[in-house]
Amino acid sequence: MSVFSDNIRFLRGKKDLAQQGFADKLGISRDRYSKYESGRSEPPYEILIKISKFFHISIDLLLTVDIRKYPLEGMMKLPDNRIVLPVVVDQHGNNFIEIVPQKASMGYLNGYSDPEYMESLQRMNLPFLKHGKFRGFLADGDSMPPFADGSYVIGEYVENIADLKPEKEYIFVTPQGITYKTLVAVNSSSVTVSADNPFYPPYEIALEDLVEIWRYVRGILPQDYKPNQSYDTGIKSMFLEIKKDIKELDDKVSNFKS
Repeated sequence: MSVFSDNIRFLRGKKDLAQQGFADKLGISRDRYSKYESGRSEPPYEILIKISKFFHISIDLLLTVDIRKYPLEGMMKLPDNRIVLPVVVDQHGNNFIEIVPQKASMGYLNGYSDPEYMESLQRMNLPFLKHGKFRGFLADGDSMPPFADGSYVIGEYVENIADLKPEKEYIFVTPQGITYKTLVAVNSSSVTVSADNPFYPPYEIALEDLVEIWRYVRGILPQDYKPNQSYDTGIKSMFLEIKKDIKELDDKVSNFKS
């Protein structure tokens, strides 16, 4: 017996399908399929893909996670149902933290589940982060405020939407890019998030657009960062106030015209 055989037996039962009925859908004999459920044989890639698509469950999940222990409706739906990440380790089995530069964010969106792509990224190891799957994202310019340019923003992978906590910070990966935001609320089909900058109102991200979610755990500031030198803070605040006043003025003009 294996995790995979237990999973497909469980999933077939949830669909109320007999072995023969499911075998017919896969285009194979019942005897051949029964060997997969009993663990006497393993399916080839093409059958594995068919099973994955039929149940809308990732191949990673089918092979590595005992699905019976988790409510299927609570699992986070990702593009192509990819939910288990490739983990890069060294020769001693230590978990590396891959660093994703902001300039490589679009490549990351295409290769985040590809072990070869993950191998190409820079890596670090933090001894105080032992349990869980962590990844680092490099802030570039104003890409992830309030983190300064050159900061490393470390996040822990979140597998289940139910694990998200309001008022906590997360790194959200969507087809549009990578962003650091505070979670406001989890809705039926979206999450509401807010930026660190109070000038911008909260907005929603559709659940179907969530590629990955990482819970913020650490921020590593650049070497030349000087927290006591906040000479630009006043300028930025003044600029934000001006933008806010302009926005309010535009709203008043729009209301007057209407």
